[in-house]
Amino acid sequence: MLDYPLLAALAAVIRTGGFERAARQLHVTPSAVSQRVKLLEERLGTVLVVRGQPCTGTAAGQRLCQHVEQVALLESELRGALPGLSPEDGPVTLRIAVNADSLATWFVAAMADVAGCLFDLVLDDQDHSAEWLRKGEVLAAVTASAAPVPGCNSHPLGSLRYRATASPAYLHRHFPDGATVDALATAPCLTFNRKDQLQAQWMRLVLGDHHPAPLPTPPISWLPSTHAFVDGALAGMGWGMNPEPLVADHLAAGRLVELVPGRPLDVPLYWQQSRIAGTALAELSRAVLRAGRLALRAMDADTGRRSGG
Repeated sequence: MLDYPLLAALAAVIRTGGFERAARQLHVTPSAVSQRVKLLEERLGTVLVVRGQPCTGTAAGQRLCQHVEQVALLESELRGALPGLSPEDGPVTLRIAVNADSLATWFVAAMADVAGCLFDLVLDDQDHSAEWLRKGEVLAAVTASAAPVPGCNSHPLGSLRYRATASPAYLHRHFPDGATVDALATAPCLTFNRKDQLQAQWMRLVLGDHHPAPLPTPPISWLPSTHAFVDGALAGMGWGMNPEPLVADHLAAGRLVELVPGRPLDVPLYWQQSRIAGTALAELSRAVLRAGRLALRAMDADTGRRSGG
């Protein structure tokens, strides 16, 4: 039989990244946490934690951590029927992968609709967030991938619309003749991080499939913050793809302008969740689907394309 106090110590170390932080979470000493993890490793005959800054789980450690979280999720269903569980165990923590732009525009509203839960969010690009599900490190994810990860269900949320925006002065200085290939190759561009392909996707959309040459590779400023991305465009640092909800007022007031008016980029988003449908996760899924369908643009669930004009 698995020893759950030992497993809880292991999960705390892996999720917090260290023995001292795990100790504070569990209200014990770092030495006690270390002894529990070491005892579990000895019993199982394998290393579970790679000690470092931060500490990380081995493949076996991650699998056990996932098991602990799944058990906690299932046990949360019993709390209504067995109130004696509540005082000791506390609220369940849901570990979710979400892209930064969704978090900045609509996802918080979904979390706020779920009572009695704690959240541990993993931020990653929408094209990569499903990988956290494949590795078993999260229970659900907002992702651009429609194909269900094994063991998960996939639901269309809608499309997050992006606008290629810059300050009027920047546009006048770098794009006097419009978004030409030469201008796109030399004008400074804002990019969130090395995974961010939105600017490249928009250039491909605007230049069209008939453009035979490689896409322009502009000089880049890296700004790994959704709100700093908007601020960078306002300050004239470069052009970038900003979520429409965050720049609509700036566009209406003329503080920002589009590089090519009327040429947005719509990114379809999906909610993928583990089929271990605990009450808390099921409630969160309903809240995410509601919030997404209110905030995002409707799309065809079969093709992943936005429906309508």
